[in-house]
Amino acid sequence: MNIEIINKQSSDTLELIFVLNKHLEHENIKDSESLKKLNFKGSDDETALLIDVNRLYVGISDATEIDSFRTAAATAIRCAKKTNYQTLTVGCYDKKETLEVTSAMLEGLLLGAYEFTKHKSKNEETSLKTISLKTENYYQNTFNENELNEIVTQSTYINEAVTIARDLVNSTPEDITPIALAAKSQQLAKEVGLECEIYDQNFLVENNMNAFLAVSRASVNPPRLIHLKHLPKNPKKRVVLVGKGLTYDSGGLSLKPADSMVSMKMDKAGACAVLGIMVMIARLDLPIEVHGIMGAAENMIGGNAYKPDDVLVAKNGKTIEVRNTDAEGRLVLADCLVYACELEPDYLFDMATLTGACVVALGHYTTGIMGYNSRLKHNMVKAANESGELASTLQFNKYLKKLIKSNIADMSNIGSSRYGGAITAGMFLSEFVDEKYHDNWLHLDIAGPAYNDSAWGVNEAGGTGAGVRMISKFIQNLA
Repeated sequence: MNIEIINKQSSDTLELIFVLNKHLEHENIKDSESLKKLNFKGSDDETALLIDVNRLYVGISDATEIDSFRTAAATAIRCAKKTNYQTLTVGCYDKKETLEVTSAMLEGLLLGAYEFTKHKSKNEETSLKTISLKTENYYQNTFNENELNEIVTQSTYINEAVTIARDLVNSTPEDITPIALAAKSQQLAKEVGLECEIYDQNFLVENNMNAFLAVSRASVNPPRLIHLKHLPKNPKKRVVLVGKGLTYDSGGLSLKPADSMVSMKMDKAGACAVLGIMVMIARLDLPIEVHGIMGAAENMIGGNAYKPDDVLVAKNGKTIEVRNTDAEGRLVLADCLVYACELEPDYLFDMATLTGACVVALGHYTTGIMGYNSRLKHNMVKAANESGELASTLQFNKYLKKLIKSNIADMSNIGSSRYGGAITAGMFLSEFVDEKYHDNWLHLDIAGPAYNDSAWGVNEAGGTGAGVRMISKFIQNLA
């Protein structure tokens, strides 16, 4: 989608107008009579397309929420794409319109326009090609063109980063194997100026990353440890990101039911989010040193598959009793977190589609944030809210930790109770974060928002790029 900044609107474009439901009677609403006849109430997700005057109205119930403009814009562009207009011009009736609102609107338009059509034999292309930002709105508030250009740049980078994650999550297990994910990482790193190191199973053996190795053992597609680096001069902080990259998860010998295997291409969403974030950080050239570590593997079945009852020795020497081979993501992350701690991070964040229990706790749209530092958790939730993502915290407690005890090893890879599974998984991961970094570390369970069967907010059905906007905003706030 092309973006242009204009002073005046041409007559053959579709004009987008946001309307607060309480302002339907406002004198500046040119088409109030037509809207009444259409029974347009200005509710969220409600649109009214007036072809005779080339205007598209979209409702917003709460203008105090910046994200309302983001989601309304996504709703609007889905409607506009069904028409034969080639240009959508953004207008707004909000007297208190700010650059923050304008930025949210543009993000919503770009993110809402996303489609994944790679495997469609017939693809109807939309006529809509351009989004026009007006320097002047209906209250004659004029925006500086340089400021608008900055918004366009930022929004474009966000959309690029999220699209990278979405496309990879939506891609099939045949297309995105661990080797293919590594190759894609190398390609993007070269394009944006990141350093990229790819390590194979020999490196994992040499570095005693036996938990990671065990998960990948039965697959014909060998594992890869991917390490991306953004290394500015005189960085203010060092941030290390770790992403779970299960390019496919059959459950291993603890085989998933057939229905539960469908959509398991999404189990790489944490790693895909890390890749998207790294590209955005490089585009912005932030003065923060950032490392992106992706543990890429397939969890399959075979004669050499790891088994329930096995005991694995992780990179830090801790032993893990395997009680369920479908609790594999935490095993890959365990070794990756030990590797990450060797980089001496100021902040360490891991992202993973880790547990169905987190979806039970928070629903499909919200990321579960866990860790030991209350202020850090608060700041991450704040970054999520600023970016338009949903996040909530889940609390560790000593009683739940008892559920991952093992009689024959240091710990079990799954809790002895079905309850509190998201938290016990997070506490399992904490065993592989050096204690001196506990206050610097957060675990983000994105199992709920990373992939959905239907569109919601700015997201189409499928991969959403969950975590990309949130973590990027957090790092930007550090800069």
